[in-house]
Amino acid sequence: MADTVREIERKYDIDDDAQLPDLAGIDRVATVMEAGVEALDALYYDTAGHRLAADGITLRRRTGGKDAGWHLKLPVAPGVRDEVRAPLSDAPPPELTALVRSRVLDQELVPVVRLRTRRTVHLLKDAAGVPLAEVAVDAVRAQRAGKAARKAELPPGPAEARWCEIEVELTGGGDTALLDEVGRALVASGARPAAAQSKLARALAETGAARDRPAADDAGPGGRRAEGSGKRGGKGGGGKGKGAGKKAAPRKKAGKKKGCTAGDVVLRYVREQVRVIIELDPAVRRDLPDSVHQMRVATRRLRSAFRSYTRVLDRAATQPIGLELKWLAAELGVDRDREVLTARLRKALADVPPTLRLGPVDARLRIWSERRRAGSRKEVLAVLDGPRYLSLLKTLHALLEEPPLRPAAARPAPQLVSKAVLKDYRRLARRVEAALAAPAGRERDEALHGARKAAKRTRYAAEASRPALGPPAKKFAKRIKRVQQLLGDHQDSVVARGALRELATQAHQAGEGGFTFGLLHGREEALATDRERELPGRWKKASRRKHRAAFRR
Repeated sequence: MADTVREIERKYDIDDDAQLPDLAGIDRVATVMEAGVEALDALYYDTAGHRLAADGITLRRRTGGKDAGWHLKLPVAPGVRDEVRAPLSDAPPPELTALVRSRVLDQELVPVVRLRTRRTVHLLKDAAGVPLAEVAVDAVRAQRAGKAARKAELPPGPAEARWCEIEVELTGGGDTALLDEVGRALVASGARPAAAQSKLARALAETGAARDRPAADDAGPGGRRAEGSGKRGGKGGGGKGKGAGKKAAPRKKAGKKKGCTAGDVVLRYVREQVRVIIELDPAVRRDLPDSVHQMRVATRRLRSAFRSYTRVLDRAATQPIGLELKWLAAELGVDRDREVLTARLRKALADVPPTLRLGPVDARLRIWSERRRAGSRKEVLAVLDGPRYLSLLKTLHALLEEPPLRPAAARPAPQLVSKAVLKDYRRLARRVEAALAAPAGRERDEALHGARKAAKRTRYAAEASRPALGPPAKKFAKRIKRVQQLLGDHQDSVVARGALRELATQAHQAGEGGFTFGLLHGREEALATDRERELPGRWKKASRRKHRAAFRR
């Protein structure tokens, strides 16, 4: 069983003979207690091309210290990582390798660097003796490991590196203000904010291991080189915060500038959605809040871009990918739809006066939700572990390496992306008008659902066009989003009414009353009627001709 610890820390480079300054009296620190010396021996694993390091991720097997075992560190924000831990074993544990599958695909994880550290630990405590932070003074020895260390011909550079550093990590009683104060004291004493975002990044750079890998695997899914792929002292090519890689030339941003092509704009959007899918994979596996929803949205945005920008991306290449993205979104939707629906029904039930809550309605809803959750959660994990999903990930990696661009992709962006957005808008307009003209009932419900899908596609196309068209595209997307939200609330009501009928039936079969669920059904029906009444006015505002002026060229 893997456990997760949130790690919030700052790192500093120091000279070999540096001394830790007196930190007592800083912020709430009353005493500084030396907690002993630890001998740590860690073996870091990655692919031959360092795909994990490229995204600021580390996987290690460490002995010594109070937390010996396997540690997988996933970036959350600069200076913040989630450390997922598993017990010691000979090989990387499956519960951790599953969390990096979207990055490494089916490549083998091999030892790349061995770090041996002599750590002197100091605890910063407040007046009550509560630990606020841990300050570790580390003397590090790094060596190449695995195949890289056994090659007969090595690239220029040392196979071993040594350095000293300080890590300041918050414990239960500390906060980031304390980290700031301690950091200022350390810098005043001669310490320097670490040039590398991790020990691994520095080790890869200084032992030459970063240069000792196949050129074909230099980049991860986002086209970033692995951190540590050059001289120490610059920013890493991947991950967040500072890394040890050689400072590369900044990537050109697609934007409102001369020479910006349609291919630049569309690929930027496509690359971002692929990155989101890959980065959210471990979050979905860990069942983190909103992760399923965000991953599903990214699949829809990517599929929508393929459909909207067929003059930029070859449809023959993207259509099969789009079908697989549709499949993935549907599989993710099982869990997400349950989550949204349950939250809606719980809120609706909470608004019912006690005098109208007849029977064990809360228990009935909880049982219904948990049964659906248990099944949907298992299905999502089975999908992420399955061969079809792995094949899709490989296809997405390949798409970014060799985008299927059409000749029109080389044209200036504004005119081409404007046409794509307007084409989607006209499709939306037709669907809205058809829905407003449809007879009330199931036919109108289906027509409004179709309009909602068209609104999403139009909104996503406008969002993708923002680098070329600027603020007008952003404002247009927001106006279409308001229409989409109204239509979405209507569709959620349709789905909720179906669930309420199911709950009422189950309650009746169990000998319970179905009155309360019938009451909620009536309220949902009234809400849907209100949304249908609001649609003409909201659509009129969003569809004003002046809002599309930036797209007419």
